[in-house]
Amino acid sequence: MAGQSSMEYREILRPPLQTLAFIYFLLGSIVIAIWAALPAPATQISFILSLLLLLLIARSLSSKIILANDVLYVGKAAIETKFIAEVILLDKKEMALERTVRIDPAAHLSLKFWEPKGVKIILQDERDPTPYWLVTTKRGEELKSAILQRS
Repeated sequence: MAGQSSMEYREILRPPLQTLAFIYFLLGSIVIAIWAALPAPATQISFILSLLLLLLIARSLSSKIILANDVLYVGKAAIETKFIAEVILLDKKEMALERTVRIDPAAHLSLKFWEPKGVKIILQDERDPTPYWLVTTKRGEELKSAILQRS
């Protein structure tokens, strides 16, 4: 049916509060330096700009994983599920190995440093040189079952 979307899976990975607090305090130290050197209006402007910058950074650090209408979207990348051959769940130790010593330079990476687990999505497409996607996720089991139901 045209115009109908079938969303099977959706996950948003947001940065943890302590990461945002660290960035906020870094920006706050710049505001304090401006307060010490310049008049009050400059401090107020720098404070407002630092808050806006924090919101922009928080948004840019977030990523979405969506499976809808037989297409997997990870951030800005997308692939039809018919090209997915296998989904491998990775625990903390396996993920660390996959993103370091076992990494393939041709692989698509969607990694977030604050989440240690993920999935390795093996692709089967002769036209695409990308062998697999390495994706950080908190809900690997759900993502795997949703993909396998569609591929």
